[in-house]
Amino acid sequence: MPNDNPLQHLNLGQSTDYPSAYDAAQLRAVPRALNRQPIGINDNNLPFVGDDFWTGYELSWLNNNGLPQVAVGYFTVPANSPNLVESKSFKLYLNSFNESRFADWQQVEKLMREDLSQCAGAPVAVELKPISAVTHATIDDLPGDLIDEQDITITAYDYDPGLLQITGNDTTEQHFKSHLLKSNCLITNQPDWGSVYIHGVGPGLDTASLLRYLISFRRHNEFHEQCVERIFQDLTRLGFEKLSVYARYTRRGGLDINPFRSNFEKAPAVGRLARQ
Repeated sequence: MPNDNPLQHLNLGQSTDYPSAYDAAQLRAVPRALNRQPIGINDNNLPFVGDDFWTGYELSWLNNNGLPQVAVGYFTVPANSPNLVESKSFKLYLNSFNESRFADWQQVEKLMREDLSQCAGAPVAVELKPISAVTHATIDDLPGDLIDEQDITITAYDYDPGLLQITGNDTTEQHFKSHLLKSNCLITNQPDWGSVYIHGVGPGLDTASLLRYLISFRRHNEFHEQCVERIFQDLTRLGFEKLSVYARYTRRGGLDINPFRSNFEKAPAVGRLARQ
């Protein structure tokens, strides 16, 4: 019987050899529709706009003289791309540059832009910065009211949107943040730690219920991007007319992933958080 698992091409959870030379074939695409369809998102009529903001901290290659170059890479994958980029393949791809020689930084940036855009199926923005350009960057924080320090009892660690409650039907603008988001990799079950910002206009959210809901992702297995879209959908169903959800996850293997989804605004200007 043929294997019809749409994720069987991924390297996640498998023993892999790191490439010794530049290799764009390391990249693996995951169709976003695989997760969107079950939660009621139509790829042809997205309820949001947004991007997946990636930061690459372990990025190096050789110049024509064999001298190593190091950079921090900033990658922006649009949410309307048909595919997300699978994270382990992204790490293997970036590591394939380590022993390869390139004429200049512009050549590396151009290659990455072309390869990642082909994988995602839409234009991906790439910016490489020398270490000197980010040396004095400060630790940032998400906006919003912190909901983590409530004196409440938590008993649910399995995803449960039924935990969400509203305090009334009066429409109000709300800004919340939490550093207690944790989910697990869809394939390997490794923990993914993150902070989340929620900005919306809708019925008043009970903050205790919101915190319980976010903590219920603790045993949930899903990619970063998919968790953010699931949160967006669950809050939309509560009656939010305007909504933004922004999660910034801690790095793994030198990469952090920061998905942003909104139906009314651009992502807030937020830099690296304390755990990133």
